[in-house]
Amino acid sequence: MSAPPPPPPTVPSVLLPELLGFIPQFLLDDIINIANDEAKQIVDAMEQFLQRWADARAEKAQEWDPTQEIEQGLVSFQTLLESHVDVAFDFFEAWSMRNIFAIPADLPIVAPHQAGLDLEQPPEKEQELLAEIDELRRKLHAQRKLKRLFTRAVHRSGRDLEHARGCLERLSFLSAPQMQTLLSLPIEFHSMFDAVSSLPPVDPSSVVLEPGVAPGPGKRPWETSKTGYLNWAVEQLMQRAKENAKNEPGGGSFGEGSSVVSAAAAAAYDVGSAQDAKALLEQIGGSGPPVHTKRDEAEQMDTS
Repeated sequence: MSAPPPPPPTVPSVLLPELLGFIPQFLLDDIINIANDEAKQIVDAMEQFLQRWADARAEKAQEWDPTQEIEQGLVSFQTLLESHVDVAFDFFEAWSMRNIFAIPADLPIVAPHQAGLDLEQPPEKEQELLAEIDELRRKLHAQRKLKRLFTRAVHRSGRDLEHARGCLERLSFLSAPQMQTLLSLPIEFHSMFDAVSSLPPVDPSSVVLEPGVAPGPGKRPWETSKTGYLNWAVEQLMQRAKENAKNEPGGGSFGEGSSVVSAAAAAAYDVGSAQDAKALLEQIGGSGPPVHTKRDEAEQMDTS
């Protein structure tokens, strides 16, 4: 006896849910569960019927106890019914999967999500489309990132604007009419600077410090000019000579003493005082009348 021919090729079962819109196995499982529930209801109804029949017969025969017989009969009936239901629906499930839900492979069927698509494209075209999709995804990600940056920049600009408005409000007093008079000050400062710049340069050595005139603030006498330094040096020498002369034994007068310093100081004092040296410097500089020292006066007295 020859073997039966194999079943014709069919569409893979994984495509059936896409074509039908539901899973065939789940539908068959629901039908079998409904049949099992009906079998249980049949057993329950049979139990109630037998219980009423046993109660009615027990009223006539007081010594008869039908409980054990009813339980054994119900168990046998339930087992037999469930076995028939299982065998019948196993055949029904196998027949349904081979006939109802079996689609021949040569049948031209188009899935709903593939309607209107050209499925004859070469693999190279598919790779190009996938690359284009990746590029679009990259651009979309870049646009989202740019949007986040723009949103953050807008928030920061808003905060900067509020800060600038606060600063402008604090400086609003500068726009008062009283502040308009300050606009002419730069022009006056420029004109004063031009006038000072046009003055000739001043030689510090030619500046003569008048007697009794104190040096400028923050300057010592020897820092004012060359004349100031010379005056200070002469005064220091004369003061030191006077102190040495007074400290000599037996001294008291400025011109007396046995030391060389005292003799030099006396000779310098005979020539002239500090005021005479200052006047001499002024004369050399070209300012002031002729000055005569003590020696000149003595010579004039001798010749007279």
